[in-house]
Amino acid sequence: MNVWQLPRIRKNAFAIWHRNLLVWKRLIGPAMVLNFGEPTLYLLGLGFGLGFFIGEMGDMPYIAFLASGIVASSAMTTASFEGMYSVFTRMVPQRTYEAIMATPTDIDDILAGEMLWCATKSLISAVAILIVAFFLDVVHGWQVIFVIPVVFLIGLCFAGPAIVMSSLASNYDFFNYYFVLVITPMFIVSGVFYPVSTLPELMQTAVQFLPLPHAVALTRPLVTGQELTQPVLHLTVLAVYAVVSYYIAVVMVRKKLLI
Repeated sequence: MNVWQLPRIRKNAFAIWHRNLLVWKRLIGPAMVLNFGEPTLYLLGLGFGLGFFIGEMGDMPYIAFLASGIVASSAMTTASFEGMYSVFTRMVPQRTYEAIMATPTDIDDILAGEMLWCATKSLISAVAILIVAFFLDVVHGWQVIFVIPVVFLIGLCFAGPAIVMSSLASNYDFFNYYFVLVITPMFIVSGVFYPVSTLPELMQTAVQFLPLPHAVALTRPLVTGQELTQPVLHLTVLAVYAVVSYYIAVVMVRKKLLI
């Protein structure tokens, strides 16, 4: 098999997605506690606590500014955790992929299904945050419904790089490099906690090459009822990250499992 050939996307991918859903349903209780508990702590602790001193930011209460940013960042972290820890577990210790490949399902199907599942987990996490934000009177306007497809795309965007890390990892500790060197810095400088415009000019330019600022630029107006600016640019950046990283992930996993 040519490991560099373009991936095929077939309906078998939905069987992988469904398999992961069935496994997740067994853990739905703790998962829901985490999905609702963490954003509530962030919004109450930082939104109200820090917001008391900050007041408004970006022409909105700080809690609204924070909540709309956390929707995007939560999709990033959820997809990253799923694409690394869960995918690595299925790929290496449990050897689930080897068992699946004994059926008519191949690596392309497996990774397409994993990408869809990572995006689904991101969507579940983001909806939980939106529910909390709604009860805190942060969500404004009917356009918030468009957050759903946007968050799904954000999940796809970050699922690919996470799966690439899984293909390179020899153990779980390897993922610390990705979180410390990539995810955490991106979380800090991408406009979740403060506007990107407050950064030095050189950093403002540099962060535009990262996916999370574009994700935040889409979710914040949709959640708070403000006007979207340059939506085509932001969607294009996220889509390019999703497609390119998916292809690289397929190639890397083919090399790991087939060569």
